[in-house]
Amino acid sequence: MYDRNWAKMDINAVPHMVTTSPGPKSQEMHARAAKYMKGLSSQVQLFPVAFASGKGCTLTDVDGNVYIDFSSGIYVTGLGHCHPKVTEAVQRAAGELMNAHDFTTPIKMRLLEKLAEITPGEGARKLAGMQLYDSGTTAVEAGLRLMRAATGKFEFISFHRDFHGKTMGAVGLARMDVSQGLRAPGFFLVPRGYCYRCEFRQKYPECGLLCVDYIRTVLKEETSGRVAGIVFEPIQGWAGSVVPPDGWIQKIRALCDEYGILMMADEVLTCMGRTGKMFAMENWATVPDVMTLGKGFGNGFPVTAMLVAEKYKDVIEKISASTSYGGNPMACAAALASIEVIQEEDLCERSSHLGEILLARMKQIEANSPIVGEARGMGCLLGLELVKDKATREPFDQAGKLVYQKAFRKGLAWIPAGHILRMSPPLIMEDEMAMKAMDIIEESIHETARELGYEA
Repeated sequence: MYDRNWAKMDINAVPHMVTTSPGPKSQEMHARAAKYMKGLSSQVQLFPVAFASGKGCTLTDVDGNVYIDFSSGIYVTGLGHCHPKVTEAVQRAAGELMNAHDFTTPIKMRLLEKLAEITPGEGARKLAGMQLYDSGTTAVEAGLRLMRAATGKFEFISFHRDFHGKTMGAVGLARMDVSQGLRAPGFFLVPRGYCYRCEFRQKYPECGLLCVDYIRTVLKEETSGRVAGIVFEPIQGWAGSVVPPDGWIQKIRALCDEYGILMMADEVLTCMGRTGKMFAMENWATVPDVMTLGKGFGNGFPVTAMLVAEKYKDVIEKISASTSYGGNPMACAAALASIEVIQEEDLCERSSHLGEILLARMKQIEANSPIVGEARGMGCLLGLELVKDKATREPFDQAGKLVYQKAFRKGLAWIPAGHILRMSPPLIMEDEMAMKAMDIIEESIHETARELGYEA
């Protein structure tokens, strides 16, 4: 049994900045790598630091600077960096068998049984059909193929600002730019339940969730009537931790049932305790027909999954679902150990608690800052939306960039998204460290507002 205090640190020891960041070694190393590596994230482009190691809720760069990790490697390392149980499980698996295509192995059998134990649903709705993959977008693509095969239909509806991956079908579910050319036929996007920026200029709850009712118009006027599935993120990630209004998900479930459309919840980002529940859909007591898992599923190891309702699980046989790397022993060991840690350490409840105290602090910042339009989130999936004016709500990309960089220089590793600041601390973070991270964010917002002429 590992020491449960393995990740605890002296709160006064972090952050610990020994150079101006990014430091000279980071800059030199990044420049060498950038000769070859292209297409880097905005995270890296705005702050090209080179990391050397991580432990628990901290990251150390090649210059020796120690940061509070407030991104979990972009929603991945929810159990902290190098959790001993996960590390030992992967090491043991690597020493026994590294890959065996889709043959059964003891560790895969145990993972599948564990997943069947914890997945939502009962009877025909139980998410009991499974296939394992090595990337979120691959799992999403499998879900699309499954829904087509199960229904004999071929069209899909998804939502503005959702993100589902970077392969062709997954890209078609989201916003596209000119470099991607035309969206594939049969993919339709509709407004999301995003009350802060309602595209129908309505007020919740008086609106009666008009955004869901509008889907009926799209079904009638835009599709051919052969919609296989409605796909969504339970809580948006890239768009800035947008939590849907109460009733939105349940109303989509009812619409799907009415029209004979399958519901697919893309939980690549929201699963494994991130929102305070093992699966985000449990927050709304709603079971989809298809669910994808990823990111925190293996605490950093590339392992994802597609889950399918019992009544559709045999359809998996029709879609050539297996992959070369999906479900390899190391991946299964990481995923199984991660689930066990979440259960043993009661990290869903821990995530929920962190979300409550962090969101309360963020609401205070919202009230006190002229450039914070909305603070929102659930569990350890949080966001601050920056605006030029609270009345007009005009996005403030310049402020988002400055706040992100200022906080990073102070020792906070986190996630930008234009005018939205995204936060996803590890589920194991102590309250004191979480509040210290918020101190850095608040200070950086105040400095940015003053620099841009909002405060004396």
